[in-house]
Amino acid sequence: MRYQAVTRFGIWALFFVLACKGGETTAPTEAPAASAQETSPAAPDKPSDAPKKAVAATSVPDALPNGLLLAYSQFEVVDGKATAKPGPARLDILTREGGEWKIETVEDAQSNVFHKAMVLTPRGQAPGILTLGGSGAYLKLWRRDKGKLRASTLWHAEFGGKFNRMRDAEVADVYGDGTPAIVVATHDQGVVAILRQRVNKWKVERIDKKKDTFVHEIEIGDLDKDGVLEVYATPSEPNKLDADAQRGEVVRYVPKQGEGPSLVADLGKRHAKEIYVGDVDGDGTDELYVAVEALTRGRGARLELVEPVEIRRYDADTPPDAKVIIATIPDRFCRFLTVGDVDGDGKKEMVAASFSKGLWLLRPGKNPKSEWGVESIDRDSGGFEHAALLTDLDGDGTDELYVAADVQGELRRYVWVRGRAKRQVILKREIPMSRMTWNIMPAAVVDLGR
Repeated sequence: MRYQAVTRFGIWALFFVLACKGGETTAPTEAPAASAQETSPAAPDKPSDAPKKAVAATSVPDALPNGLLLAYSQFEVVDGKATAKPGPARLDILTREGGEWKIETVEDAQSNVFHKAMVLTPRGQAPGILTLGGSGAYLKLWRRDKGKLRASTLWHAEFGGKFNRMRDAEVADVYGDGTPAIVVATHDQGVVAILRQRVNKWKVERIDKKKDTFVHEIEIGDLDKDGVLEVYATPSEPNKLDADAQRGEVVRYVPKQGEGPSLVADLGKRHAKEIYVGDVDGDGTDELYVAVEALTRGRGARLELVEPVEIRRYDADTPPDAKVIIATIPDRFCRFLTVGDVDGDGKKEMVAASFSKGLWLLRPGKNPKSEWGVESIDRDSGGFEHAALLTDLDGDGTDELYVAADVQGELRRYVWVRGRAKRQVILKREIPMSRMTWNIMPAAVVDLGR
């Protein structure tokens, strides 16, 4: 199978590399105790008018109790075209009020990408917005001061390699002491760290380190159902462009018991940048799902898929070398798996957002440990990361799907009507390649301090 989107991939790949490199020499070596960054005016994203029929089928309430946090890298625009020069890290806070979608933008010149942003409520404190920066690597908590968001730095690090990035994080009570901890994945020295709250400060404990290693993803769950949370991570060889192979694995840590890393999934010549841990099949026990990137051969226009993306399932007793494949996606990579209930029937589905072949709906069958049902949601949707999120912003008990279709320069919303996904464009930017969306997270409006 010949891969058809090489040129588009090449552009995004160039942007990705330069975004990660840019700022390496300009990032301060020390972070201030409280930075002076503030919210900035909304960027030229414009609410988009979808066709009348689509609007009728996917109408949105005039106000929503929940909003979205969108984490970006952005690129300088010259003469109406995006360049490969990265700008400051960017976060958009999207809410709906008075029948309109409203955007509040945060920029941070100390990093050139926000890999993730999410609400964090420290013990005994008000909620804030946690951001993960790259090049330089900053973990910051943003709160309002006289109406404007200002940041304090929880952790700043230089790992000793080529890159310094906070790549992913999850928050959970991994020590079982009643206090949420922040588990962080980084580039490029394989550092996995846990931040534990100590009154008004945060103590950083590095639980793993491996030279020249990228850790892309963190997930937390309880696969063996013993009541103790496990941490799952995806270390791999450094990112390679147009390479035949990039070795990787999934490993597990049990912080409360001081265990790890232990091998959970041996991916051989392949690797994964996306995993999901949760009870998708409804049996009361968490499972691990791994989006294994394709195996390819050739270069450039001759790049071919040898083995497509595989979505593999691992239970507590699955051997690391097992290949329990629940679905295959005919694409080079898939970097977002999101889970929810799209039709309100009380059963969960999974959406896989692949690089260039669109969005896919996966449903467990009678035997969820065998092949699942797979159907295309939308082929006209793509992005280097292709960030996607199933969440219930309107609180009606049914999840909507929100997707950053960066190739098309659109933020889209999907709802299921009579069994079919209906698409609505929420925002559209004039220059699609001027931004790359790395993550989408939900946020209750009351937690945004407005």
